[in-house]
Amino acid sequence: MEEAIQMANGGTVNLDPVSRIALRYHVDGMDCPSCASKIETAVGRFAGTDDIRVNYHAQVLAFGLNEAATPRAAVEEQIRKLGYGVAPVVAPRVIAGEPGMAVEPPEHVRIRQPWWMSAKVRLGAIIGSLLTAGFAASFIVPSLDHWAYLPAALFGLMFFGRKAIAAARAGSPFSIEMLMSIATLGAIFIGATSEAAVVVFLFTVGEVLENFAADRARAGIEALGALVPRTALLVEDGTAREVPAASLKVGNLVLIRPGDRVSADGEVAEGESEVDESQVTGESVPVAKAAGLSVFAGSINGSGALQVRVTKPSADNTIARIIRLVEEAQEAKAPTARFIERFSAIYTPIAVVVAALVAIGPPLLLGEDWSTWIYRGLALLLVACPCALVLSTPAAIASGLAVGTRRGLLVKGGGALETIGRVRAIAFDKTGTLTEGRPRVTDVLALVGNERTMLGLAAAVEYGSSHPLGRAILERAETDGIPLRPAKDSRAIPGKAVEAVVTGKRVTVSSPSYAAAQAPLSGDADRAIAEWEGQGKTVVVVSVDGVPTGLIAVRDEPRADAAAGIRALEALGVEAVMLTGDNIRTGLAIAGPLGLKVKAGLLPEDKLREIGAMKTLAPVAMVGDGINDAPALAAASVGIAMGGGTDVALETADAALLGSRVVDVAALIGLSRATLANIHQNVAIALGLKAVFLVTTVVGITGLWLAVLADTGATVLVTLNALRLLGYRFEVPVRG
Repeated sequence: MEEAIQMANGGTVNLDPVSRIALRYHVDGMDCPSCASKIETAVGRFAGTDDIRVNYHAQVLAFGLNEAATPRAAVEEQIRKLGYGVAPVVAPRVIAGEPGMAVEPPEHVRIRQPWWMSAKVRLGAIIGSLLTAGFAASFIVPSLDHWAYLPAALFGLMFFGRKAIAAARAGSPFSIEMLMSIATLGAIFIGATSEAAVVVFLFTVGEVLENFAADRARAGIEALGALVPRTALLVEDGTAREVPAASLKVGNLVLIRPGDRVSADGEVAEGESEVDESQVTGESVPVAKAAGLSVFAGSINGSGALQVRVTKPSADNTIARIIRLVEEAQEAKAPTARFIERFSAIYTPIAVVVAALVAIGPPLLLGEDWSTWIYRGLALLLVACPCALVLSTPAAIASGLAVGTRRGLLVKGGGALETIGRVRAIAFDKTGTLTEGRPRVTDVLALVGNERTMLGLAAAVEYGSSHPLGRAILERAETDGIPLRPAKDSRAIPGKAVEAVVTGKRVTVSSPSYAAAQAPLSGDADRAIAEWEGQGKTVVVVSVDGVPTGLIAVRDEPRADAAAGIRALEALGVEAVMLTGDNIRTGLAIAGPLGLKVKAGLLPEDKLREIGAMKTLAPVAMVGDGINDAPALAAASVGIAMGGGTDVALETADAALLGSRVVDVAALIGLSRATLANIHQNVAIALGLKAVFLVTTVVGITGLWLAVLADTGATVLVTLNALRLLGYRFEVPVRG
């Protein structure tokens, strides 16, 4: 098999006649949903193509191709005929699977040009110059009026007409270019050359504005990628040398100097500092980092030098995953966008028929003037262009996704972004979601001697422990500055106790029941244990040579913003409930102060059943972080994962909170509702302007150039309104 795979000059030698290859292209000039639709239709008409995904924001086309049925060169040529540039954008990789496998071509290195250097801007400048020259000529010699504007009209018609014909041949006969070309040709035919020239110029201006809007959306993602430095300081044999960041491998040690950006996802191996993660997670306050804590690629180191052990390759670091998820989200069409596309597919042919009837009906049936009604029919054709309507939803969704990413709110698609705003109930997991997921010592009581000595003995026994309770005791001892004494002869009694010899004494850290079986506990100890356990805390007894000497209570505490997050949801009219596998006492201890309903003792299948019951009443969201939450995350109307959770939860969920803040759930709902409002405004603008100008066109109040100005104006307004969403401020409402 290996001998069958050969690479020669970037080409592909197939394993068998039915090989399938996955291709990914950059499509220059694809700036709007209409462009994406034409390309998707054209590619879909080729035999052997499947899984077609078009992202006009990133200007990326991805699809599967059976090259035995259609060579890739044929697809590339068709895209060029539609008027777009095309080049492969992925590195070589083998695509395995049925019915075959192949190897992709080498990566195409592309230098992105600013929008104002695009071909559409150059086209607009040429047509604008010809239009200006025509106006000057007709002003100087009025008798040349008809001929003076003809060059501008014909030049625009030549460009857009060719694209319209190519689109029609590729399966999109009712493209916007076709409607504009028919209107321009008709205007020339009836002698309205000045209006024909204005039509092509304004249409080009509209295309340039769409290009600008798409460029703004792309800039946000590209800025995200620029957060990761190009080089890193690799530490080897005690010295640091500069290497490309992309060459770092898992296990490498890198030096992060004060002020440097972190070059890779990793874990601090040495040093202490504060790291600014705001551009990655949205966390506004720098986070203290020390040995054993994780850092994100792209975050900014503070005042101390850090040595970081790389835990993920550059292709899979946090920034790369965010970019990948955002691009996938942009590819996924929102429900409203899908509806509008289906509506436009029916609406546009009907609009063409109606325009034709307006043009020929009154002259044929009522004997009206042919020139007048052909003119009005052509104007009606331009008013009916669905460009602004088709753009209304994806433009808003793109802005919503971009502003959410800046805050650390990662949403995996327009459908999820729409759904989040409609939820009326939210189910929270407890551990790691509403709580920090890391038990802490909350209470210490010495029965013999002092608390510091007792805590030091317990920490010595727990040294090296991986158990959450042991780690909590060690962290408390470190925080209090208690030195660790050496311990020997350590042993664990599963589920009951751990013990060791410290300073010649047998020290045991055990459950209350185990300690009571070894020696009776005092009344004060029994009362403290009962009180703490009633608060949902886990209590351990520290005994020295069989004598109970102290009690330590440990609990996984609620996140600092949990209460504020729940209040914010209440203010938004969203009911919250906690689903936990813990016992009801522990569940109530956490949920009670937060004002939450709680359902405890739930296995993963029980959580799934609860989500199903809630969904029958209204759209419901599930917020979780663990593997056991994955089924419920998938079953909910929308699943939201805490960013610090497991990879399984992050992959299953529809959205992720990179900052792991409970209050961000309300922020996400607020953003979704703002996006939905923006979509509704855009649709109202697009349809409202069309309704007004349809009437004024039919009665003869407005003509060709005002018709195209109305369509271009609607596109501009929709685009600007969507861009306005980029300035959305996250002001989470809190009741009471």
